[in-house]
Amino acid sequence: MESLDILKIFASVLALAIAVIGHEIMHGWVAYMYGDMTAKNAGRLTINPLSHVDLVGTIIVPLSMYFIPMLLGASSGFLFGWAKPVPINTATVIHKGGYNAAMQVDLAGIVYNFTLAAFASIGVVAMAQPTSADSMLYIFIYLLVFQLLIINVVLGVFNLLPVPQFDGAHFLMHLALKYKINSIAEFFYKNERYGMIIVVIIIMTPLKEYLLFLPVQTILNLLIS
Repeated sequence: MESLDILKIFASVLALAIAVIGHEIMHGWVAYMYGDMTAKNAGRLTINPLSHVDLVGTIIVPLSMYFIPMLLGASSGFLFGWAKPVPINTATVIHKGGYNAAMQVDLAGIVYNFTLAAFASIGVVAMAQPTSADSMLYIFIYLLVFQLLIINVVLGVFNLLPVPQFDGAHFLMHLALKYKINSIAEFFYKNERYGMIIVVIIIMTPLKEYLLFLPVQTILNLLIS
């Protein structure tokens, strides 16, 4: 494996960790602002990655999505994953701030991802594309910033999807409860067990072209145009 490949792997892993850990911390932090001490008492408002690692979402899924395409003779896949969800007492949040507060908690991680992607896009545009004459440090920093851009946009778009268990579904559930459309909230609540099955279907079928790749590419074009 060439040194450039190793740098790309390390940059991708670090970018993914920053994206998914920050995403979860933001959920807990916004909930904490509304009086929910659950995440803080669980020691989850920390940047220590060991507190947030999920065996499947942080290790197995990203490695599989990156290396399996390579083993099949294709180019390496994009990285996607998640950290261990931060515990939140939604009832406390709603009691303190109403459903608007709950919706802010739902969107906190997505806002973090898109904000980080916006800053990363500035870096990508401002930095000269590295060449073989550049130092390994400069190449690594460029790759890290580039991966931060890509991964955070992917995570932001994915979590916006109204898939049970995902932030987009939680937002719609609390929005429905706010306006007393209980049938919608009950639908998402009853189907949470199928969330990951839906995700697999999206990833493994042409649906990903329309629900993931198209919006991701559109946002990337806007950020680096």
